[in-house]
Amino acid sequence: MPASTPDQSRRSGWRLILEATKPHKAQVIIGVLAGLVWTLCKVSVPTLVQRAIDSGIRAKHPGPHVLLMWSLIIVGVGTVSAACVGVRRYLAFGTAWRTETELRQRLFAHLQRLHFAFHDQSQTGQLMSRAATDLQQIQGFVVLIPITMSNFLTVALVAIILLKMNAGLALLALGTLPLVNVAAKRFSSQVHPVSMELQQELAGVATVVEETITGIRVIKGFGAESLQSTRLRDRAGRVYDRAVKAARIRAAFNPIIDFFPTVGMIAVLWYGGHQVAKGHLTIGQLLAFNVYVALLIWPLRMLGMLIAQAQRAVASAERVHEILSTAPAIVDGPEARPLPAGAGEVRFDHVTFGYVPGAAHPVLDGLDLVVRPGEAVALVGATGCGKTTVARLIPRFYDVVAGAVKLDGVDVRELKVKELRQAVGIVFEDTFLFTDSVRANIAFAQPDAPQERVEWAARRAGAHDFIVDLPDGYNTLMGERGFSLSGGQRQRIALARAILADPRVLILDDATSSVDPTKEHEISAALADVMEGRTTIVIAHRPATIALADRVVLMDEGKVIAEGTHEELLATNEHYRYVLAQAAERDAAVSEEVNA
Repeated sequence: MPASTPDQSRRSGWRLILEATKPHKAQVIIGVLAGLVWTLCKVSVPTLVQRAIDSGIRAKHPGPHVLLMWSLIIVGVGTVSAACVGVRRYLAFGTAWRTETELRQRLFAHLQRLHFAFHDQSQTGQLMSRAATDLQQIQGFVVLIPITMSNFLTVALVAIILLKMNAGLALLALGTLPLVNVAAKRFSSQVHPVSMELQQELAGVATVVEETITGIRVIKGFGAESLQSTRLRDRAGRVYDRAVKAARIRAAFNPIIDFFPTVGMIAVLWYGGHQVAKGHLTIGQLLAFNVYVALLIWPLRMLGMLIAQAQRAVASAERVHEILSTAPAIVDGPEARPLPAGAGEVRFDHVTFGYVPGAAHPVLDGLDLVVRPGEAVALVGATGCGKTTVARLIPRFYDVVAGAVKLDGVDVRELKVKELRQAVGIVFEDTFLFTDSVRANIAFAQPDAPQERVEWAARRAGAHDFIVDLPDGYNTLMGERGFSLSGGQRQRIALARAILADPRVLILDDATSSVDPTKEHEISAALADVMEGRTTIVIAHRPATIALADRVVLMDEGKVIAEGTHEELLATNEHYRYVLAQAAERDAAVSEEVNA
């Protein structure tokens, strides 16, 4: 996909804003109409004041009730104006908040649809910034749409009225407007790139904060708090620099906006005073003329804020559009079929795959592997040999470069993605639990599962006994990512979550890695119970876990180099013994570090 030019990106930003507000067109129109009525009321007041002065004060024989009548008319107009302001404000904020909410839901849904490769390359803080700060900037601009229209109508109506009252005087008053237009265009072109840079730097701050919070254990473990503080100061300094640069541009523009209407007012006073002295204008007309010129000051003063907010909103919309325009790579094909009946046979037919397209050495290079229905197979190999990649290709987190991965005889690319992933349960090495109750985490895939079913899954995973000992049992709320529990407890809850889903194929991706080797026997019995009669792929390096498998497959450089039982390979394969020895040394080093 070719990179877009700045003009194309800006147009895509404007299109996104228009698309987002289109469903609320009726509210926007009503808000604009309320603004129109407000404008009409506002611009009618100077004329009413003029007539009150000329007929109620300057007239030779004013009636006793003339001033009262004009005063009541002005009060009535003011009441209507106030009501329209309330309606306009309510509709503007309602439309803006609905637009932001819908865009956030749309962005969130799209982020969930996007493939793993996208998330591998994206920074979480950047994505969070788009879902928060950028959408708030769009919301801030949508609020101003009715005000912008009202200001435009005010300027247009005032210009027409002034020209109708006295063309010569009007030209003096409005003569600076073309200069305002030139300055506004210049301001817009200068402030847009700075606004884009500012949004990018704000996202950078969000990234540092997000990484610091999620990685707080690593930071504290290495005593690197000062390093992260320096990173944040650097990022915050960049935000400050961009914000000051934007303020400098506005500081150069806003005085011009303030100055030009003042020049027009001075010209009206000078020339209009001579017109009154000559009897060509009444005092009421001159006063009304000056009030109309004064009405131009606020809309023109607002122009700078409107342009600045519009540019920040468009810059934000461009960043949101970058995400929404990214097409998911893993989707149902045009002829996707339901999952066929079967017992869970998994087959890799000469599969080649690499995370980096065109890499000289792919992660999997012509892999052939068959896992029979109900069989438990352990994948063993050195780090980087492709074990975890095998687990990621079965539920189609990624698509193969060549060959095919089949489930019960059907290429996974031909199956419906949702059904495929519901048929494959995975317990990841890096256990992730949500900030919720224990029960909610176990029943994550089936929130409506009865309590009996949840407890059944927990018992099979060997988690029930420690769960009932928690302060609130299954209703105990866990801290972020479940860190209020031990590694082994988190692993067993994750296993219970997979069991409750009752998958056709179960993948245990180093599922005992966070369990102390001396306590591994506590979870081994639970694993054996869960694996019985179920197609299971175990990615492991500890003999106790490997021994649970019916067959062991030894991998190296993306290929199968040997297979057999644990005892057979231990007795006959030197590379197998070397891999286990290396893993044992790593476990011992970690254990010593923890105990220290």
